[in-house]
This record gives sequence, C-alpha cells and structure tokens, in this order.
Amino acid sequence: MANSTPYSILDISPIPQGFTAGDALRNSLDVAQHAEKWGYTRYWVAEHHNMTGNASSATAVLIGYLAAGTASIKVGSGGVMLPNHAPLVIAEQFGTLESLYPGRIELGLGRAPGTDQMTARALRRDLMGSDDRFPQDIRELQHYFGPIQEGQAVRAIPGADTNVPIWILGSSLYGAQLAAHFGLPYAFASHFAPEQLLEAMKIYRELFKPSAQLADPYSAFVMNVVAAGTDEEAQHLFTSLQQHFIRMRRNTRGQLPPPIDNLDTFCEPHEKAAVTQMLQCSVVGSLETVKKGLRHWLDATGANEILFTGQIFDHQARLRSFEIAAEAAQSL
Repeated sequence: MANSTPYSILDISPIPQGFTAGDALRNSLDVAQHAEKWGYTRYWVAEHHNMTGNASSATAVLIGYLAAGTASIKVGSGGVMLPNHAPLVIAEQFGTLESLYPGRIELGLGRAPGTDQMTARALRRDLMGSDDRFPQDIRELQHYFGPIQEGQAVRAIPGADTNVPIWILGSSLYGAQLAAHFGLPYAFASHFAPEQLLEAMKIYRELFKPSAQLADPYSAFVMNVVAAGTDEEAQHLFTSLQQHFIRMRRNTRGQLPPPIDNLDTFCEPHEKAAVTQMLQCSVVGSLETVKKGLRHWLDATGANEILFTGQIFDHQARLRSFEIAAEAAQSL
C-alpha cells in the first residue's frame, strides 16, 4: 500500500570529530542518493554560519551539488536565512538551479540569521538587512520569480518566470501567521524548538488564505530521528546529538562527537533536563519504536509531512537510521 504521508530529510551536513567539511558534504550526497531510492520526497539543507560542526553554509552551492548527483528527488533549502541576503541574489541563485534542474528545486525561507550576531553583521549586505523586512523580502522574491512585467527595470536572469516554490520556515507563531497570510507551505523547526509546535500548526491552518501557489494549507514539521536495530543501540547513537546540544548551551560548540556509554558522566542533571526538553520532538529506537513515535507526532500535529533530521557520528549508522525511518513512515 502506498504511503499517504510524505517523508523528507533536512540536513545540516554535520562534520563528525576527526573529519573534514569535504567528508561531510560527500556524506550528504550519499545520504541524498540513498534517500531517493528509499522514497523520500525532498532533501533540504539548512544555512548555518561560523559553526565548526556544520558544512552547509553555502546553501545554494550545496543544493546544486546534490541535485547534480541525484535524478528525481526534490532538493532545496530548509532554509535560506533571508535577512542575510539581497532577494535578487537569492532569486538569481535559485533561478539558476531551477533552470538546470527544472521542477526539482525548492526555496525554504527563514528570518533568523542562522548564526551569532557578530557573524550576522559580517554577512548582511547593509544596515537594512533585518528580519523586520522579512515579509517585504518574500514579496520581492515572488516578484522576481514571476513573469517579467512591462517596464520592469530589475529582473532576475535566470529566475524570471521560474516560479520556484517558496516555503516559510519557523520556530515561533510569527512564521505560522506569515505563511498563512501569504498562502505558502509551512515547516516548523521542532527538532530544536518544539515548545510552540502544536499551537503554530493550529494557527497556520485556521488563518490560511489560498494563493496562486497553494490552494489549501500544507504543513510539515522537523523531528530528530535516530533509528537502529534495537532501542539500546539507538539510544547510544543519540548521545552524540545530546552532547552536541549540551555543548551549544555551554557555548563550547564543536564538531559532532562520537557516542558515549553514559550521558550522565558528561553533564549535570539540569543540563540533561534542558536538552531533553529541547529534543523532545525526537524518535529514538528500533523500527517499532520509531513507528509509534511517528504516529504520535503526526496525530498530535495534524501535519501533512514529516521532515527527518539525523545527526549521527558514524556515516553507515546514519544511513541505516534514515532507511529504518523510511520503512517506518511507509507503514503509517
């Protein structure tokens, strides 16, 4: 029986300890190629900057690499942090990608900088590059992707008339309201900020206004998945992500660490509790455990689609995790 719930991947190209950015980028392509065989709908990469553990900073470049190495899976951003860029530049980049890989490119947009404030200042094009302009910048992008109007002085070439699909991404109620107002698909970053997930999904559905791109609301949420042959093995692999988030809270970021036998030896009880709260939108375990977790979160959110993200130290274990996640999603 065909699966009725699409399932996809959000990747940040994690760099494991002892490996390079090149290793991480090649691993991402390998995951994307396998994901295409396993029935995943889309493969998104997220923009982050000045983070030694992530290799996905040049998002459009990475999307081109992934699209060239695959045949049919949709490839896009999850997302481009729009305040960091002039809309025309993004329109040209994604218009170029769409021209090369027609019907396969998607543009997810976020309004956070995806980095620290000092790096954000280094990235932004001028003092006007602010999240306050996010709605206007989205409208400007839509204008560039549409047909060229008579007398239009500034055009995106390539880009014009490509109608690259736009998604709104968020981790608060603001993004849900904006996506609903613009009539765009919406994805919630619940893999690290789950607190407002359910309320955001409800608001998005209630406030949605049909648009030229989308007639009915369409929502997705991101969840961490660490799947393995047994619950115990998966919990062991999950300690890499737990350590990573604890280090973020300590402001001692680094590359993705290997798993450890006992997380309690690495952190204080209050640190473990805080990270458990942040990572509550996660499924960790065997195939049957993952199935139950997916069913719970789909029922709770009412979402149309699941986006899996998985930061696992060993590449082969990461591949196996996404394979099990696909099998679980297909059984729903």
